[in-house]
Amino acid sequence: MTDDPDGTVEPVGPPPEVVRTRHGMFGSAGSGDTSGYGRITRPVTMPGPGDEPMPDGYDGVLTRLRTALDEHQGAPPFAEAVRSVVVHRGEVTLRVPRQHVVAVARLLRDDPSLRFEMCLGTSGVHFPEDTGAELRAVTHLQSITWGRRLRLETHCPQADPHIPSLISVYPTVDWHERETFDFFGIVFDGHPSLTRIEMPDDWDGHPQRKDYPLGGIGVEFLGAQVAPPDSRRSYS
Repeated sequence: MTDDPDGTVEPVGPPPEVVRTRHGMFGSAGSGDTSGYGRITRPVTMPGPGDEPMPDGYDGVLTRLRTALDEHQGAPPFAEAVRSVVVHRGEVTLRVPRQHVVAVARLLRDDPSLRFEMCLGTSGVHFPEDTGAELRAVTHLQSITWGRRLRLETHCPQADPHIPSLISVYPTVDWHERETFDFFGIVFDGHPSLTRIEMPDDWDGHPQRKDYPLGGIGVEFLGAQVAPPDSRRSYS
C-alpha cells in the first residue's frame, strides 16, 4: 500500500487471483473432519498477472524473449507463447501454454542474452476448482551466466493431463517429471521412462492431489489398531 499526498491509500500491484475456496483447516475432502476446524472457510489466492516493472537485474528479459520468438523461424509470437507474466516478491513467472512450453524453454536456454542454462526442477500444483486448468506444472530455471531465476508455469485440464516433457531441453528434469507424474498424475509426453518413482507401481491414485482422500489406511502400532481417519468421529 502507498499513501498519496491527499491522504488516500491505494493498493500496489495487480489484484490477487482466487483459485479455490478452502474448507476446514487442511482443505481435505472426502474424509471425516477430525480436526474440529471444519467451519473455517477462506479463499486461496495466487499473485495475479501484471506488467513490469521487473525486479532488479531482469531489465530487458521480456523484451529479448519477445525478439527471440519473433526472429526464430517457426516459433510462436510472444503474445501466444506467454499467456501472462506474474511479478511477485522479486520473482518472475511466465505462464506458458502447454503447446509452446518446449519452444519457450529452448529459447530461454540458448539465446545468448537470456542463457537460462540450468533447470532446478519441476513440481506440480492442483487446483480442483479451477475448471480447465486444474493441474499445473511449475519449472524453475536458473541463468548461471546472468545470475537470474525464472519460473515457467503450464496448466492442463485434469480430464486431459498432458504436458510436453522438457527432457529434450533439460535432461536433468527426468526424475522431477517422474515425481510430478507420480504425485499429481501429469503425463509428460515425450518422457523416455515416465513411471512412478516413489509410490509402488500398482498404487491407486496420485497422493498430492487435493481430491485424494486424507487417510483411509488403517495403522497398527504395537498391537493397537487405529482406524483410518475417514472412519473416525467427525466434529460438527
